[in-house]
Parts: sequence; structure tokens; C-alpha cells
Amino acid sequence: MHHLAGSWQVWALGSAGFAALTAIFAKIGIAGVGPDFATLLRTVVIVLALSGIVLATGQWQPLATISARSYLFILLSGLATGASWLCYFRALKLGDAARVAPLDKLSVVLVAIFGVVFLGERLAGHNWLGVALIAAGAVLVALK
Repeated sequence: MHHLAGSWQVWALGSAGFAALTAIFAKIGIAGVGPDFATLLRTVVIVLALSGIVLATGQWQPLATISARSYLFILLSGLATGASWLCYFRALKLGDAARVAPLDKLSVVLVAIFGVVFLGERLAGHNWLGVALIAAGAVLVALK
């Protein structure tokens, strides 16, 4: 069991499962609610839940121990997350969850490209084939 908890694959599959539930719950929840306000409410829930988790697990660390570079990139990540959530909720408000979520997953394709360009990561040919199939699949599912 300890081995599974330390597996990135298990956590990634958990992320996929919860992301799927996020789309379904959000689509139901935004009925009669503005998408930006719904995003704000979701953010408050996340801040409260994560605050409890950090405190309960003893993961709090003094803010002075975090480098300026880490602060910068965490700030940029937070801004990108917020923009992504605003776009996602607006897309869910306007479109079908079964089409919005797969198109949103084009982020997988962009992460692969950005990882190579900005982080110097390397992908093998079969990895690029997978990325291309994800892109094609996302586009095909999104078509009406």
C-alpha cells in the first residue's frame, strides 16, 4: 500500500478521476449561477480544504523559507490556474461537459510541448504519438 501511495501514476489517475467529477459537479452546480461567481465559491472551498489539510498534516512552513523564484512561479501558476478555472466554468456554462472537458485536456498536449521547449524534457517517438492521439481525440470529441 505504501508503494502505491508513492506512485506518481496512482496520483495522476486520482487527478484524472477527480477532474472528471469536477466537470460533472460543476456543470450541475452552475445552473442558475454565474460562472465567475461559481469559480469564486469553488476557490473558497479549495482554500478552506487545503488549509485544513496543510495544518492537519504539519506541512505549514515559514514563508521566509520560500525563495523569491519559488514565490514568482507559484504566483504565476496561481494566476494561470485562476484564468483556466474562469475559462473552464464559462465553457461549461455554454457547452456540454462531455465536449468541454476533452477539449480542456488539450492542456496535456501543451504541457508536453512546453515541457520540451521550456524545461528541456525529452519525449520518445511513442510518447509523441500518444500526444498526437490525445490531441486528435480531444478535437474529435469536441466536434458537434
